Amino acid sequence: MAPAASPSDWYNSLPPVCKAWGTACFACTLFSQFGLVDLRNLYLDWALVSSKFHVWRLLTNFCFLGKFSFPFLMRMMMIARYGVFLEQHTFAGRIADFVWMVMLCVLVLVPIPALVPSIQIPFFGPSLVFTLLYLWSRENPNANTSIMGMITMKAFYLPWGMLGMGLVMGQDPVPDLLGIVAGHLYYFLAVLHPRAGGARLIKTPDWVRALCYAAFGVRSAPAPSSYARGRDDARAAAGGVAANTGGGGSDGAPRRRAFTGRGQRLGGN
Repeated sequence: MAPAASPSDWYNSLPPVCKAWGTACFACTLFSQFGLVDLRNLYLDWALVSSKFHVWRLLTNFCFLGKFSFPFLMRMMMIARYGVFLEQHTFAGRIADFVWMVMLCVLVLVPIPALVPSIQIPFFGPSLVFTLLYLWSRENPNANTSIMGMITMKAFYLPWGMLGMGLVMGQDPVPDLLGIVAGHLYYFLAVLHPRAGGARLIKTPDWVRALCYAAFGVRSAPAPSSYARGRDDARAAAGGVAANTGGGGSDGAPRRRAFTGRGQRLGGN
């Protein structure tokens, strides 16, 4: 029997984007807990962005998932499960496409407080986490999942189940709903619209590929434009956040799976 992987081995095995984001989120919560970081310097404030050129707020607001709590733990687990699955399997070998997907979803979320003054959310990190959950659920719609090991459902409904659990716990549903909206907009443009015969509107720019190579030392080749039709949902591989998910190989390792409906692949160029 192979020895169990140590926490450092697990951390080192994480793909670069989710590792960097997850580390930043944990660090922000840790440092703010001890007063080493003032969250007032990180939250999104369009007035400060426009008047004092605090452009860093456009990114740092995604690096805080809340104080140490059960919701914070759940969000970190969602990055480790669903974000890592998307980066390692759905976007395998296409780190630039994954980064471009995240950037587009960020561009959907960031302008909301400026466009809709009634919605003032200081930190959009939880929304982006829910975006990853939503995309994973569309990638593996028929995978069997359960919430807290008690409520079983297909993965397609997991975002709504998690949203309902948040409501029961007294959380504001708006950030999670906005994450679902951002995820669905990307999914529509990347998969549903081309599948219906529309033009492919999302294509990763070359400068994003160059940026990823400079940042991570990984070249990302363009994705093939078509794949065989059909799905093997029995092999849908992903763990769940407080959710038990079927799938994977005989050794328990997840199998690589990409969306293959009518030749459209999530994030493919």
